[in-house]
Amino acid sequence: MIRYSPRRGFAALVLLPLAACSVRDENGDTEARVSICEPMVFEDVRFTHCTAEPGEHAIATELSPDDSDTPYRSFDALAEDMSEVELSHLALAMNGGMFNPDGFPIGYYVEDGLRFTVLNQNEGPGNFHLLPNGVFFGETAAGPWRVWETERFADSIDQRPEFATQSGPMLVISGDLHPAFDNDGPSRTNRNAVGVDAAGRAHFVLSDDPVSMGKLARLYRDVLGVNNALYLDGTVSLLWDPASGRMDRGEPIGPIILVTDRNTDQ
Repeated sequence: MIRYSPRRGFAALVLLPLAACSVRDENGDTEARVSICEPMVFEDVRFTHCTAEPGEHAIATELSPDDSDTPYRSFDALAEDMSEVELSHLALAMNGGMFNPDGFPIGYYVEDGLRFTVLNQNEGPGNFHLLPNGVFFGETAAGPWRVWETERFADSIDQRPEFATQSGPMLVISGDLHPAFDNDGPSRTNRNAVGVDAAGRAHFVLSDDPVSMGKLARLYRDVLGVNNALYLDGTVSLLWDPASGRMDRGEPIGPIILVTDRNTDQ
């Protein structure tokens, strides 16, 4: 486990974990895969940080089985619906945006190029409506991947992306923390988020201890070097990392983000 603190001069450090892949020995036999996730500590809070690399990974969203309108609500249900080949390519799954009591997204959601819900630009209560909120999306599954404010997305995107999930609030906006955040406010819970750095890498972070919004945002900006990051959810934040054998279980979830390894068979 690596410990980070801006006070010790690591503020601009970007982590570069190994991509998940099948490692073959000299006889050509397949060995255990390597996780794209690693533990880290920032200001005494434990996190799991996972990195999707352009050219090595693809990203998609999943909500429900192809033959059903009922959301999966758990990684166990998703795993039961996946083939052995699909499971062998899965590098990461994480709950991916806010949802209603039935598990359906409350914001813009696109899966395999099909739009399930429209962009939500309404005002209202709760974290989702703590404006500005934003959209994590990819023009194709292989990228480029982006996190944009909702208003920028609405003004700039005229072709439907391959995948998208809207959530909120934005944590980091063009290098600045969300204006509603203190550096380390009193509201603390387990949280997860996503951000994309200047090299196009998607950084998924889940706190393994309760954390404030401000500290999570500073982790993205000051340690991971991410200028645009989006809050995905809190309390129900869950991670499935097949390579390490981790599959979180907890409250029912809604949309799911999948990262798959494009190089498993190479």
